[in-house]
Amino acid sequence: MKAMAYLLFLGEAVLISLSGVMAPGPLTAISVGKGSKAPQTGALVALGHGMVEFPLMVLILYGLGALFKFPYMKGLISLLGGGFLLFTGLGMLRGARAAEVGEGRYHRSTLLAGAFLSLGNPYFSIWWATVGAALIMRSLSFGVLGFLFFALVHWLCDFLWLSLLSVLSFKGGRFFGKGFQKAAFALSGGFLLFFGLKFTFDALRIMVL
Repeated sequence: MKAMAYLLFLGEAVLISLSGVMAPGPLTAISVGKGSKAPQTGALVALGHGMVEFPLMVLILYGLGALFKFPYMKGLISLLGGGFLLFTGLGMLRGARAAEVGEGRYHRSTLLAGAFLSLGNPYFSIWWATVGAALIMRSLSFGVLGFLFFALVHWLCDFLWLSLLSVLSFKGGRFFGKGFQKAAFALSGGFLLFFGLKFTFDALRIMVL
């Protein structure tokens, strides 16, 4: 009975996780944009994301999630994240305009981009401080192994979705050529600028109010 209860919990956790993973965001944008040239981009982004996510899950066990509920902490995360997103988005737009889509400098930074885009995303932190924290507490009712397996399954949702996006983008890039790659970079860069401005506006609104 306990095994069945845990499987039901994992199924629920997967559906909740996918609802967040599949929503358009910075990780989606960079996986599609850079994935047009390198099919492994999504996997690298997910690995960078995991470098942040796994330690955060452990820290939430020890009460770190409560810090994210303070307005100024939300504002600081939004401000830092907005700045990084603006920087990344401008870089992708410059690359598309200069026809430098295939340059290796984007590929080399993908792993760190996955980590920094996660760190600088206030919605990522708030999700883990609320929904994620609740899932962690429920997973602990099945023991430490229950928590560890939940953490792995949740991250695999990120890994598989982002990998799929970059592979599809790569196949589209090979079929449609450099024009598709430049368009993917430009569109993704535009999305990153949008999120960067949104995060910055949210930070200023939180800090002023």
